[in-house]
Amino acid sequence: MLEIAIVILAGLAAGGINAVVGSGTLVTFPVLIALGYPPVVATMSNAIGLVAGGVSGAWGYRREIAAQRRTVMALLPASAAGALTGSFLLLALPDDTFEVVVPVLLVAALGLVVVQPRLQKWVARRRPGAAPVVSPGLVVAVYLAGVYGGYFAAAQGVLLMGVLGVLLAQDLQMSNGLKNLLVGAVNLIAAITYTVVAFDRIAWTVAGAVAAGALAGGWLGAKYGRLLSPVWLRVVIVALGLTALLRMVMAG
Repeated sequence: MLEIAIVILAGLAAGGINAVVGSGTLVTFPVLIALGYPPVVATMSNAIGLVAGGVSGAWGYRREIAAQRRTVMALLPASAAGALTGSFLLLALPDDTFEVVVPVLLVAALGLVVVQPRLQKWVARRRPGAAPVVSPGLVVAVYLAGVYGGYFAAAQGVLLMGVLGVLLAQDLQMSNGLKNLLVGAVNLIAAITYTVVAFDRIAWTVAGAVAAGALAGGWLGAKYGRLLSPVWLRVVIVALGLTALLRMVMAG
C-alpha cells in the first residue's frame, strides 16, 4: 500500500508538471526505478498511466486548443506518427540508447526557449499581423518530438514548447495548450502500442496508480498554470529542463 501511495503522489506531481510545461516523467520514472522496476517496464507503465493526466491537462486548456483547430489538425497526425515510430524503437533498441541523444535534445530545446522572445519579434517583423503558420519544418519537428516522446517521454513537453515557441508565432499559453494536446496524443498512441505489442511487460497496478494521481494533477496544473505570466512560464520551462538534463547526466 505504501508503494502504491508513493506512485500515486508521483503521478499527481507529474500530471501537474506536464500540464504546465512537461518533464513530469522525470518525477515518476525515477520513482519506479527506485522501487525496482526495469527501465523499459517503468517507461511503458508510466506512459500508460500519464494518459489520464494528458486528458485532464488538455481539457483544462480546451479554450486555447479550440481557438487553433487548423493548427491542431495539421500537427496531430505528425505527433501520432512520431509516437508510433518512437514506441516501436523502444521495443527494438537497447534500453540505454537514449542516454546519448536526450541531453543534446534538451540543450537545444532550452536554447530555443531562452531565445524565443527575440525570435518571435523577428518573425513578427517579417510577417506583421500574420496568423500562426504551420510550416513543413514545424511538422517535421513535431514528428521528431513525437518519436522522442514515444521512445522515452521524459521532458518531451520541454522539447515541444521550444519548437512551438520558435516555429509557431503565437502566445505562449496558446502553445502550452497545443503542447498538452500533442503530448497527450503521443502518450495515448504509445500506450496503445505498448498494450498491443508488450501487454505482459507492463506493470498494470503501477500504471493505474500513476493514472489516478496524474488525472488530478493534470487538472490542477491546467487550472493554475494558465495564471503564470509568459516570463514566469518560461522560467519554469528552463528550470525543469535543466533539472531533467542534470538528472540524465548524473544517471549516465
